[in-house]
Amino acid sequence: MSGIDAIIFDLGGVLVHVDEARALERFAARTGRTTTDISEYLRRTSHATEFALGKLTRLRFYRVVAKDLSFDGSYDEFAQIWSEVFSPIEPMVALAESLKTRLPRVILSNTNPLHIDYIVEHYPWINDFDAQILSYEVGLLKPDPAIYELALRRCGLEASRVVFIDDLAANVEAARRVGLEGIQYQSADQVRVELTKLGVTPI
Repeated sequence: MSGIDAIIFDLGGVLVHVDEARALERFAARTGRTTTDISEYLRRTSHATEFALGKLTRLRFYRVVAKDLSFDGSYDEFAQIWSEVFSPIEPMVALAESLKTRLPRVILSNTNPLHIDYIVEHYPWINDFDAQILSYEVGLLKPDPAIYELALRRCGLEASRVVFIDDLAANVEAARRVGLEGIQYQSADQVRVELTKLGVTPI
């Protein structure tokens, strides 16, 4: 019998692909800036991080970034460009679906409200998960150990009996330090093998 009581999934890079270049190219076309300029701006400023921490509203984020980049489009156009970067990682979505009636499944994501708005609209399977711990709602970002501890408390879980799956090594290592079993995502087949080793056999 498996000693695992729940599985926590990252969202971007595990359940959905994130094509940031698509947004950069579309913003570049609308502002006359280069994709490198826009990418460096987002790294240099704290706006994207503050948005992911829930410190900026959707409208405030739009106004600040649009002004800085000389983007003269509407809020709706901005939101569309910012968010049309996702596509499902179908084998992982299917793997998660196969566990639906067998183990609680939780999403733990560094994200922002515009991205979640888009994902909920286009990929309603996200609502089938038993819980969602979203950075902008809790004011914490991975790999801060506090976000893993909060997820465990909210879901009533014991760290050693939970598997955490993320594509970023730093996030997986942080989860392991909190006591969770960690899997760094490389492919759905690799995750299936790792889960099987832990006694969790997806259907």
